[in-house]
Order: sequence, then structure tokens, then C-alpha cells
Amino acid sequence: MQSNFPLPLGRTATTAALLGELSAFADFGKKTEIGSTGSVENPVPVYTNEFWTSRQRAASRLHEVSYRACFKPQLPRFFIERLTGPDDVVFDPFMGRGTTLLEAALLGRVPFGSDVSPLSSDLIAPRLAPPTLDEVKARLGQIDFARETDLPPDLLVFYHPQTLQQLCSLRAYFLEKESLDPLDQWIQMVAINRLTGHSKGFFSAYTLPPNQAVSVESQRKINQRLQQIPEFRDVPERIFSKTKKLLSDLTDAARQTLRRVQDRAKILTSPSDNVPGIADECVHLVVTSPPFLDVVDYTADNWLRSWFINLDLQSVKMSTHRDITTWESSMRRTFAEIHRVLRPGGWVAFEVGEVRGGRTKLEDSIVPAGTAAGLTPELILINSQNFTKTANCWGVKNNSLGTNTNRIVLFQKAWH
Repeated sequence: MQSNFPLPLGRTATTAALLGELSAFADFGKKTEIGSTGSVENPVPVYTNEFWTSRQRAASRLHEVSYRACFKPQLPRFFIERLTGPDDVVFDPFMGRGTTLLEAALLGRVPFGSDVSPLSSDLIAPRLAPPTLDEVKARLGQIDFARETDLPPDLLVFYHPQTLQQLCSLRAYFLEKESLDPLDQWIQMVAINRLTGHSKGFFSAYTLPPNQAVSVESQRKINQRLQQIPEFRDVPERIFSKTKKLLSDLTDAARQTLRRVQDRAKILTSPSDNVPGIADECVHLVVTSPPFLDVVDYTADNWLRSWFINLDLQSVKMSTHRDITTWESSMRRTFAEIHRVLRPGGWVAFEVGEVRGGRTKLEDSIVPAGTAAGLTPELILINSQNFTKTANCWGVKNNSLGTNTNRIVLFQKAWH
């Protein structure tokens, strides 16, 4: 379906032009609801509609790697198309699996990203320079998946002994190298995302969703409940199969676009409030979503991935905030750093959500945090739609618990 505004507004967009588009937006058959929040003296307009949907053009399959609490690619695309032009810099200080970076690169923008977890770099860097299927096939054929290595006995609750042997052989192959070339980085990235899951495309027996790994004891209980014994899952075969899917819709034109921007990309392991690798006033747009209140334990979720790549996540200072006051303090420090790197006239699309069953709306904290850093809150956009959540496997139904809407506070930095 064509938009009422078929051409991107681009980096010269004014707030008035953007508000006009959002007011008239009806691409998916709904009218925009317009309200406001904040004080009488400084109201912030609120626009609610289905601004992106599963019915629109599907995102690139390169995005299809698993990670907890990631937003859909359509979210950053919505803002990148409207608020930037080709070769502009798009930054995500909580990059996670790299959704914003990859979408920016596919649109011909220069992707910048940082995350306190080193795992994030391993997830996004290979997808900004994807190999060919033939290259991956050839490299898999050069790796000895049958070499003798020690097998961690606890992991046999997840894997057939032969599968675990192949995994440990692959792990040893990576660890003995001083550095990984792009092909090895790709294979490692795919392997990380096949470690555990609930279908035969993963290396493990049936377990909970692929964006996290349950504990060994929890997996024992799953095995007992389902009366399952891990069956053999061929590791190189599944790496090749997943690679084929990830590359299945990557056109020559898209590869050329990625090549054009990849040398200028910045992928950093830094906390969101201190990113010295990014210069002052060089970013045109920030699209990000911070860790929400006491929702996700990234260290526990990624313990198996950390083992596979020999990463000590326990030594990484991951932010898990149990109360709104400490979370707000952290966000204020992040906004100060965002203000530093953002160009005059640049934009920030800061996605938050309903947490604690909808009782806490984090935009109420984000608006003053961004304002304190010197940014102007121009509007709040609420994308409301029905969608299937991973949480359903835990017995959580849509619109009952968790984040039911995308809630984005859009800020702009004043011109000098």
C-alpha cells in the first residue's frame, strides 16, 4: 500500500511536516488518534495509529537472528526514511542484535552502534558484510568437525553426544585463532544463533525460545516432562541451512549498498553514556530502545552463547534497574552523551514501552530525561497493533502482560 507521503521527508524535515504526515497517516486503514501529555505549559502531542505492520513489505531476512527484547526492523525504517538522507549517520547506543544498524546500512545510511556487551558486535558485524553461500559452504568443508575435544558433560542435556562433539570442535577451531576473518565471523554468528531452540533447525533438543538459554537444571526438567532424549543434529548442515535463509532475499543491489557504507560503519563495545569512539556532532539520527525495568537478564539469557565464544559476561557491567529512580538516572547520563554526538537539527527516536502490566509508561520518565540534556520533545508516537509475542510460550497472552505497544518519544536537537 502506498503512503500518503510516498517520498521520504529526508533530513530537511520540519516538525510541522512530520506532524502533518502523522495526522493524515492511514496506510493500513486506520485514522490517527491525536492527544497530548505533559504539562499545560509544555504539552507534548501524542499520535497513535498502526504506523507499521506485518502486512507491509517484509524486512530483509538478514535480520532473522535471535535476541531478547529487540524491536522489529520496520520501527527504525519508519524514522530513517523520514528523518535522514543517503550517507547520513544513524546511531544506536543500545544496539543489541543490531537491528537499527542493519536497517540503516540497507537504506544507504552509515551505521554507528555501541553496546556494553561484546556479544552484540559478534551478532551485527558479519551481517554488514555478508559472504556468499558458496564461500560459506567452502569454509565449512575446511573445518574438522570431528576433532577430539573435551565435552562438557552438563551440556548433554541439550545436545546429542555427536552434536556436542561437533560444537566443541567448532568452538576449538575459533578459539585457537588470534582473529577471525569475515567468513569465520559469519559462521560463528550463525552458530551462536543455532545453539538452542524449539525446532529441528537448532542444534539442541526442544527447549524454550532461541533468544535465550535456560539453565541446565531447567533443561533437565523439560527433557523429563517431554520424555525426550537429544537426537543428533548435524552442526555444519544447520549452519549452511540458516545461512541460505539469511541470504535468500539479499539482492546484488543490496550487497552494493552495504559495501558502500560498511567501511564507514562504527561498531563499538561501550556503555551508552560514554562512547568516546564517536565524535561530537556527527550523528544525524538516533534510533534506540534501552533495557527496560527489571524485564530481561541478558547475562543469564546468554550464558550458553558466552561459553561458546569464551566470553566472560559476568565481568561485563550490564545494567539491570529494579526501580524507576536508578533507571531514570541512567537514562539522563545516556541522553547527555546522545546530545554530545548529535548534530544540530538531528533527531532521536527513543523507544520505550509499557512495563509491569502497563502500569508504568516509561515515556513519562524519558521526556524529562531528554529535556534535561537539552533536547526538545517534539512528539510521542504510539504504534499500536496486534502481534505475536515470544512470551506466549510462557503462558503470557497478547495485551495482558509485557510490552503491548511501541511507544517512541521523538526529540530534536536545536540548531545553533
